[in-house]
Amino acid sequence: MNIFERLKLSAKMVAAGWKGESYDFSHWEGRKFWGIDNSNLATNENIFSVISRLSNIFSSLPLKLYQSYDYKTTNTFDVIANNPNHNMTSMELFNKLEVSRNETGNAYAIIFRDIRSQIEKIAPIESAYVMPFINRDDGDLWYKVNGSQTYYFHNMDMLHFKHITGVGRLEGISPLKVLNNTLRFDKAVQDFSLSEMEKKESFVLSYGTNVDEKKRKEIIAHFKRFYAENGGILFKEPGVDITEIKKQYFSSDTIASEQITRARVANVFNVPLFFLNDSEGGSYSSHEQLMIQFVQMTLTPIIRQYEQELNRKLLTQAERMAGFYFKFNIGSLLRGDVTARTAFYQMMIRSAGMKPDEIRQLEDLPPVGGNAEKLWISGDLYPLDLPIAERKTDKGGEKNE
Repeated sequence: MNIFERLKLSAKMVAAGWKGESYDFSHWEGRKFWGIDNSNLATNENIFSVISRLSNIFSSLPLKLYQSYDYKTTNTFDVIANNPNHNMTSMELFNKLEVSRNETGNAYAIIFRDIRSQIEKIAPIESAYVMPFINRDDGDLWYKVNGSQTYYFHNMDMLHFKHITGVGRLEGISPLKVLNNTLRFDKAVQDFSLSEMEKKESFVLSYGTNVDEKKRKEIIAHFKRFYAENGGILFKEPGVDITEIKKQYFSSDTIASEQITRARVANVFNVPLFFLNDSEGGSYSSHEQLMIQFVQMTLTPIIRQYEQELNRKLLTQAERMAGFYFKFNIGSLLRGDVTARTAFYQMMIRSAGMKPDEIRQLEDLPPVGGNAEKLWISGDLYPLDLPIAERKTDKGGEKNE
Protein backbone atom coordinates (compact mmCIF):
# COMPACT_ATOMS: atom_id res chain seq x y z
CA MET A 1 0.00 0.00 0.00
CA ASN A 2 1.55 3.31 -1.09
CA ILE A 3 1.39 6.58 0.79
CA PHE A 4 -1.51 7.97 -1.25
CA GLU A 5 -3.69 4.91 -0.62
CA ARG A 6 -2.85 5.07 3.07
CA LEU A 7 -3.80 8.74 3.32
CA LYS A 8 -7.00 8.07 1.40
CA LEU A 9 -8.02 5.28 3.77
CA SER A 10 -6.98 7.36 6.79
CA ALA A 11 -9.44 10.03 5.73
CA LYS A 12 -12.33 7.57 5.42
CA MET A 13 -15.07 8.28 7.97
CA VAL A 14 -18.04 6.33 9.27
CA ALA A 15 -20.70 7.11 11.86
CA ALA A 16 -19.35 7.23 15.40
CA GLY A 17 -20.39 4.64 17.98
CA TRP A 18 -21.55 7.35 20.40
CA LYS A 19 -24.49 8.28 18.17
CA GLY A 20 -27.52 6.38 16.86
CA GLU A 21 -31.05 6.87 15.63
CA SER A 22 -32.48 7.00 19.14
CA TYR A 23 -29.49 8.18 21.22
CA ASP A 24 -26.67 10.73 21.25
CA PHE A 25 -24.07 10.29 23.98
CA SER A 26 -21.28 12.15 22.20
CA HIS A 27 -21.09 14.74 24.99
CA TRP A 28 -20.34 11.92 27.46
CA GLU A 29 -16.97 11.11 25.91
CA GLY A 30 -14.12 11.07 28.42
CA ARG A 31 -14.07 10.55 32.17
CA LYS A 32 -15.59 13.81 33.38
CA PHE A 33 -19.25 13.97 34.40
CA TRP A 34 -20.80 17.19 35.77
CA GLY A 35 -17.29 18.69 35.90
CA ILE A 36 -15.93 16.01 38.27
CA ASP A 37 -12.90 13.88 37.38
CA ASN A 38 -13.32 10.50 39.10
CA SER A 39 -10.11 8.88 37.82
CA ASN A 40 -7.60 7.34 40.23
CA LEU A 41 -5.01 9.85 39.05
CA ALA A 42 -7.14 12.67 40.44
CA THR A 43 -8.18 10.96 43.70
CA ASN A 44 -5.23 8.82 44.89
CA GLU A 45 -2.10 10.49 46.30
CA ASN A 46 0.30 7.60 45.63
CA ILE A 47 -0.81 7.20 42.02
CA PHE A 48 -0.59 10.94 41.42
CA SER A 49 2.88 11.04 42.97
CA VAL A 50 4.48 8.18 41.03
CA ILE A 51 2.94 9.15 37.66
CA SER A 52 3.79 12.84 38.03
CA ARG A 53 7.40 12.03 38.94
CA LEU A 54 7.87 9.55 36.12
CA SER A 55 6.36 11.91 33.55
CA ASN A 56 8.22 14.97 34.83
CA ILE A 57 11.60 13.25 34.88
CA PHE A 58 11.12 11.73 31.42
CA SER A 59 9.79 14.89 29.76
CA SER A 60 12.71 16.90 31.22
CA LEU A 61 15.34 14.79 29.44
CA PRO A 62 17.03 16.53 26.47
CA LEU A 63 16.18 14.98 23.09
CA LYS A 64 18.80 15.14 20.31
CA LEU A 65 19.03 14.01 16.70
CA TYR A 66 22.39 12.43 15.87
CA GLN A 67 24.17 11.26 12.79
CA SER A 68 27.07 9.04 13.82
CA TYR A 69 27.44 10.84 17.21
CA ASP A 70 27.19 14.36 15.71
CA TYR A 71 24.31 16.73 16.51
CA LYS A 72 22.01 17.37 13.56
CA THR A 73 19.02 19.64 13.01
CA THR A 74 16.27 18.88 10.50
CA ASN A 75 12.66 19.92 10.02
CA THR A 76 11.50 16.67 11.65
CA PHE A 77 13.72 17.29 14.66
CA ASP A 78 12.43 20.87 15.00
CA VAL A 79 8.84 19.58 15.10
CA ILE A 80 9.37 16.88 17.74
CA ALA A 81 11.88 18.83 19.88
CA ASN A 82 10.50 22.38 19.73
CA ASN A 83 7.08 22.78 18.16
CA PRO A 84 5.08 19.54 17.92
CA ASN A 85 1.82 21.43 17.35
CA HIS A 86 0.30 24.88 17.75
CA ASN A 87 -0.82 24.32 21.34
CA MET A 88 2.08 22.80 23.27
CA THR A 89 5.82 22.50 23.68
CA SER A 90 7.87 19.34 23.32
CA MET A 91 8.07 18.89 27.10
CA GLU A 92 4.30 19.14 27.44
CA LEU A 93 3.80 16.64 24.62
CA PHE A 94 6.04 13.99 26.20
CA ASN A 95 4.61 14.74 29.65
CA LYS A 96 1.07 14.10 28.43
CA LEU A 97 2.11 10.93 26.60
CA GLU A 98 3.90 9.50 29.63
CA VAL A 99 0.99 10.34 31.95
CA SER A 100 -1.41 8.58 29.59
CA ARG A 101 0.91 5.58 29.24
CA ASN A 102 1.11 5.12 33.00
CA GLU A 103 -2.56 5.83 33.68
CA THR A 104 -4.21 3.77 30.92
CA GLY A 105 -1.34 1.56 29.70
CA ASN A 106 -1.28 3.28 26.30
CA ALA A 107 -0.33 6.68 24.86
CA TYR A 108 -1.15 7.78 21.32
CA ALA A 109 -0.12 10.71 19.14
CA ILE A 110 -1.21 11.26 15.55
CA ILE A 111 1.46 12.19 12.99
CA PHE A 112 0.17 14.75 10.49
CA ARG A 113 2.08 15.02 7.19
CA ASP A 114 1.91 17.51 4.34
CA ILE A 115 1.42 16.64 0.65
CA ARG A 116 5.16 15.82 0.39
CA SER A 117 4.88 13.35 3.31
CA GLN A 118 6.96 15.68 5.50
CA ILE A 119 5.99 15.76 9.17
CA GLU A 120 3.88 18.83 9.86
CA LYS A 121 2.73 18.34 13.46
CA ILE A 122 2.23 15.71 16.16
CA ALA A 123 -0.87 15.77 18.38
CA PRO A 124 -1.61 13.52 21.38
CA ILE A 125 -5.02 11.88 21.59
CA GLU A 126 -7.00 10.40 24.49
CA SER A 127 -6.30 6.67 24.63
CA ALA A 128 -9.96 5.88 25.40
CA TYR A 129 -10.85 6.90 21.83
CA VAL A 130 -8.30 4.62 20.10
CA MET A 131 -8.56 0.92 19.25
CA PRO A 132 -5.70 -0.88 17.44
CA PHE A 133 -6.51 -3.77 15.08
CA ILE A 134 -4.88 -5.86 12.36
CA ASN A 135 -6.31 -5.20 8.89
CA ARG A 136 -7.05 -8.50 7.10
CA ASP A 137 -6.52 -6.93 3.66
CA ASP A 138 -2.86 -5.98 4.10
CA GLY A 139 -1.93 -7.59 7.47
CA ASP A 140 -0.78 -4.20 8.83
CA LEU A 141 -1.56 -2.66 12.18
CA TRP A 142 -4.19 0.10 12.00
CA TYR A 143 -5.77 2.37 14.58
CA LYS A 144 -9.47 3.20 14.80
CA VAL A 145 -10.10 6.60 16.39
CA ASN A 146 -13.62 7.33 17.65
CA GLY A 147 -14.90 10.84 18.13
CA SER A 148 -17.64 12.89 16.54
CA GLN A 149 -16.66 10.76 13.53
CA THR A 150 -14.47 7.67 13.17
CA TYR A 151 -11.07 7.77 11.45
CA TYR A 152 -8.55 5.07 10.55
CA PHE A 153 -4.76 5.62 10.75
CA HIS A 154 -1.98 3.33 9.58
CA ASN A 155 0.57 2.45 12.27
CA MET A 156 3.21 4.62 10.54
CA ASP A 157 0.96 7.64 11.15
CA MET A 158 0.36 6.93 14.84
CA LEU A 159 2.91 7.01 17.66
CA HIS A 160 1.99 4.32 20.20
CA PHE A 161 3.79 4.00 23.56
CA LYS A 162 2.60 1.30 25.93
CA HIS A 163 3.25 -0.81 29.01
CA ILE A 164 4.01 -4.51 28.67
CA THR A 165 2.02 -6.59 26.20
CA GLY A 166 1.77 -10.26 25.34
CA VAL A 167 1.99 -11.91 21.92
CA GLY A 168 -1.77 -11.71 21.44
CA ARG A 169 -2.13 -8.14 22.71
CA LEU A 170 -2.03 -4.96 20.67
CA GLU A 171 -2.62 -2.67 23.66
CA GLY A 172 -0.56 -2.21 26.80
CA ILE A 173 -1.75 -3.41 30.20
CA SER A 174 -2.92 -0.60 32.46
CA PRO A 175 -0.99 -0.47 35.77
CA LEU A 176 -4.10 0.90 37.49
CA LYS A 177 -6.07 -2.20 36.54
CA VAL A 178 -3.34 -4.34 38.09
CA LEU A 179 -3.61 -2.18 41.23
CA ASN A 180 -7.41 -2.27 41.31
CA ASN A 181 -7.74 -4.38 44.48
CA THR A 182 -4.94 -2.47 46.21
CA LEU A 183 -6.57 0.87 45.50
CA ARG A 184 -9.96 -0.38 46.67
CA PHE A 185 -8.46 -1.66 49.93
CA ASP A 186 -6.58 1.59 50.48
CA LYS A 187 -9.72 3.66 49.86
CA ALA A 188 -11.77 1.47 52.21
CA VAL A 189 -9.21 1.98 55.00
CA GLN A 190 -9.12 5.73 54.41
CA ASP A 191 -12.92 6.00 54.36
CA PHE A 192 -13.24 3.99 57.58
CA SER A 193 -10.52 6.01 59.32
CA LEU A 194 -12.08 9.28 58.21
CA SER A 195 -15.55 8.23 59.35
CA GLU A 196 -14.21 7.23 62.77
CA MET A 197 -12.33 10.51 63.13
CA GLU A 198 -15.45 12.52 62.24
CA LYS A 199 -17.69 10.73 64.72
CA LYS A 200 -19.02 12.82 67.58
CA GLU A 201 -18.36 11.90 71.19
CA SER A 202 -20.72 9.12 72.35
CA PHE A 203 -21.62 7.96 75.86
CA VAL A 204 -23.64 5.31 77.65
CA LEU A 205 -25.80 6.66 80.51
CA SER A 206 -26.82 4.09 83.11
CA TYR A 207 -29.48 5.02 85.70
CA GLY A 208 -30.12 3.00 88.79
CA THR A 209 -33.90 3.08 88.21
CA ASN A 210 -36.15 2.87 85.18
CA VAL A 211 -37.35 6.13 83.65
CA ASP A 212 -40.22 6.78 81.27
CA GLU A 213 -39.90 8.21 77.74
CA LYS A 214 -40.51 11.82 78.78
CA LYS A 215 -38.02 11.64 81.60
CA ARG A 216 -35.43 10.00 79.28
CA LYS A 217 -35.67 12.88 76.78
CA GLU A 218 -35.25 15.40 79.58
CA ILE A 219 -32.16 13.58 80.85
CA ILE A 220 -30.60 13.47 77.36
CA ALA A 221 -31.30 17.18 76.75
CA HIS A 222 -29.85 18.08 80.14
CA PHE A 223 -26.79 15.92 79.50
CA LYS A 224 -26.11 17.49 76.07
CA ARG A 225 -26.54 21.03 77.41
CA PHE A 226 -24.27 20.44 80.39
CA TYR A 227 -21.60 18.82 78.17
CA ALA A 228 -21.64 21.75 75.73
CA GLU A 229 -21.65 24.49 78.38
CA ASN A 230 -18.82 23.02 80.44
CA GLY A 231 -16.31 22.31 77.68
CA GLY A 232 -16.80 18.55 77.67
CA ILE A 233 -16.63 18.13 81.47
CA LEU A 234 -19.23 15.81 83.01
CA PHE A 235 -20.16 15.21 86.65
CA LYS A 236 -21.58 11.90 87.75
CA GLU A 237 -24.67 12.10 89.90
CA PRO A 238 -25.49 9.48 92.51
CA GLY A 239 -27.01 6.46 90.84
CA VAL A 240 -25.78 7.50 87.37
CA ASP A 241 -22.97 5.75 85.51
CA ILE A 242 -21.39 7.43 82.45
CA THR A 243 -19.33 5.29 80.04
CA GLU A 244 -17.61 6.74 76.94
CA ILE A 245 -17.92 4.85 73.64
CA LYS A 246 -14.39 4.98 72.23
CA LYS A 247 -13.68 5.59 68.55
CA GLN A 248 -12.27 2.65 66.57
CA TYR A 249 -9.51 4.69 64.92
CA PHE A 250 -5.85 3.70 65.29
CA SER A 251 -3.22 5.74 63.44
CA SER A 252 -0.88 2.72 63.34
CA ASP A 253 -3.40 0.84 61.18
CA THR A 254 -3.53 3.69 58.68
CA ILE A 255 0.27 3.94 58.55
CA ALA A 256 0.63 0.20 57.97
CA SER A 257 -1.99 0.30 55.22
CA GLU A 258 -0.24 3.22 53.51
CA GLN A 259 3.11 1.40 53.62
CA ILE A 260 1.57 -1.67 52.00
CA THR A 261 -0.06 0.46 49.30
CA ARG A 262 3.18 2.33 48.55
CA ALA A 263 5.09 -0.93 48.26
CA ARG A 264 2.56 -2.40 45.82
CA VAL A 265 2.41 0.77 43.73
CA ALA A 266 6.22 0.86 43.56
CA ASN A 267 6.30 -2.80 42.44
CA VAL A 268 3.75 -2.31 39.67
CA PHE A 269 5.39 0.85 38.32
CA ASN A 270 8.84 -0.71 38.77
CA VAL A 271 10.28 2.19 40.79
CA PRO A 272 12.33 2.17 44.02
CA LEU A 273 10.27 2.57 47.17
CA PHE A 274 12.02 5.83 48.07
CA PHE A 275 10.43 7.24 44.90
CA LEU A 276 7.22 7.44 46.97
CA ASN A 277 8.97 9.12 49.94
CA ASP A 278 9.28 5.86 51.87
CA SER A 279 12.79 6.05 53.36
CA GLU A 280 12.41 3.27 55.95
CA GLY A 281 15.59 1.21 56.15
CA GLY A 282 17.45 3.43 53.69
CA SER A 283 20.32 5.90 53.92
CA TYR A 284 21.67 8.68 51.74
CA SER A 285 24.35 6.50 50.17
CA SER A 286 21.94 3.65 49.48
CA HIS A 287 19.51 6.10 47.87
CA GLU A 288 22.25 7.11 45.40
CA GLN A 289 22.52 3.46 44.41
CA LEU A 290 18.73 3.26 44.17
CA MET A 291 18.78 6.23 41.80
CA ILE A 292 21.18 4.34 39.55
CA GLN A 293 18.87 1.33 39.79
CA PHE A 294 15.91 3.55 38.84
CA VAL A 295 17.71 4.82 35.74
CA GLN A 296 18.87 1.37 34.67
CA MET A 297 15.78 -0.71 35.45
CA THR A 298 12.91 1.78 35.09
CA LEU A 299 13.88 4.72 32.91
CA THR A 300 16.13 3.02 30.33
CA PRO A 301 13.45 0.62 28.98
CA ILE A 302 10.97 3.51 28.76
CA ILE A 303 13.46 5.70 26.90
CA ARG A 304 14.41 2.87 24.56
CA GLN A 305 10.77 2.37 23.58
CA TYR A 306 10.33 6.07 22.80
CA GLU A 307 13.58 6.23 20.82
CA GLN A 308 12.73 3.24 18.64
CA GLU A 309 9.19 4.49 18.00
CA LEU A 310 10.52 7.92 16.95
CA ASN A 311 13.28 6.40 14.80
CA ARG A 312 10.89 4.09 12.99
CA LYS A 313 8.04 6.51 12.33
CA LEU A 314 9.64 9.96 12.14
CA LEU A 315 12.76 9.06 10.14
CA THR A 316 12.76 7.65 6.63
CA GLN A 317 14.64 4.48 5.78
CA ALA A 318 17.18 6.56 3.84
CA GLU A 319 17.81 8.72 6.93
CA ARG A 320 18.24 5.67 9.16
CA MET A 321 20.66 4.10 6.66
CA ALA A 322 22.60 7.38 6.68
CA GLY A 323 23.12 7.03 10.44
CA PHE A 324 20.40 9.34 11.80
CA TYR A 325 18.80 8.46 15.14
CA PHE A 326 17.01 10.12 18.07
CA LYS A 327 18.47 9.85 21.55
CA PHE A 328 17.44 11.06 25.01
CA ASN A 329 20.33 12.17 27.20
CA ILE A 330 20.23 10.53 30.64
CA GLY A 331 23.82 11.36 31.56
CA SER A 332 22.71 14.28 33.74
CA LEU A 333 20.81 11.87 36.02
CA LEU A 334 23.97 9.84 36.75
CA ARG A 335 26.54 12.58 37.25
CA GLY A 336 26.44 12.38 41.05
CA ASP A 337 27.72 15.09 43.37
CA VAL A 338 30.58 17.55 42.76
CA THR A 339 33.25 15.26 44.23
CA ALA A 340 32.21 12.27 42.13
CA ARG A 341 31.97 14.36 38.93
CA THR A 342 35.39 15.92 39.54
CA ALA A 343 37.05 12.52 39.97
CA PHE A 344 35.33 11.19 36.86
CA TYR A 345 36.27 14.19 34.72
CA GLN A 346 39.91 14.03 35.85
CA MET A 347 40.09 10.34 34.99
CA MET A 348 38.53 10.90 31.56
CA ILE A 349 40.89 13.78 30.70
CA ARG A 350 44.05 12.00 31.85
CA SER A 351 43.15 8.83 29.92
CA ALA A 352 42.15 10.63 26.67
CA GLY A 353 38.53 9.67 27.18
CA MET A 354 37.09 13.20 26.91
CA LYS A 355 38.20 16.63 25.76
CA PRO A 356 38.13 19.55 28.24
CA ASP A 357 35.60 21.35 26.05
CA GLU A 358 33.32 18.30 26.13
CA ILE A 359 33.39 18.42 29.92
CA ARG A 360 32.63 22.14 29.89
CA GLN A 361 29.67 21.37 27.63
CA LEU A 362 28.31 18.85 30.17
CA GLU A 363 28.58 21.51 32.87
CA ASP A 364 26.74 24.09 30.70
CA LEU A 365 29.90 26.16 30.21
CA PRO A 366 30.97 27.69 26.87
CA PRO A 367 33.89 26.04 24.98
CA VAL A 368 37.26 27.82 25.05
CA GLY A 369 38.85 26.19 22.00
CA GLY A 370 42.58 25.77 21.47
CA ASN A 371 44.10 22.94 23.49
CA ALA A 372 40.71 22.39 25.14
CA GLU A 373 39.58 20.83 21.85
CA LYS A 374 42.30 18.18 22.00
CA LEU A 375 42.52 14.81 23.72
CA TRP A 376 45.17 14.67 26.46
CA ILE A 377 46.96 11.83 28.14
CA SER A 378 48.89 11.94 31.40
CA GLY A 379 52.54 12.41 30.97
CA ASP A 380 51.81 14.89 32.75
CA LEU A 381 50.01 16.13 30.54
CA TYR A 382 50.53 16.53 26.78
CA PRO A 383 48.30 16.40 23.70
CA LEU A 384 47.66 12.95 22.36
CA ASP A 385 48.99 13.90 18.90
CA LEU A 386 52.29 15.34 20.22
CA PRO A 387 55.30 13.44 18.74
CA ILE A 388 57.09 11.16 21.20
CA ALA A 389 60.37 12.99 20.62
CA GLU A 390 58.86 16.17 22.02
CA ARG A 391 57.44 14.59 25.16
CA LYS A 392 59.05 15.30 28.54
CA THR A 393 60.55 12.26 30.24
CA ASP A 394 62.11 13.52 33.50
CA LYS A 395 61.37 15.93 36.28
CA GLY A 396 63.92 18.41 34.94
CA GLY A 397 61.86 18.89 31.85
CA GLU A 398 64.46 17.39 29.44
CA LYS A 399 62.99 16.20 26.16
CA ASN A 400 63.38 12.63 24.99
CA GLU A 401 66.27 12.39 22.49
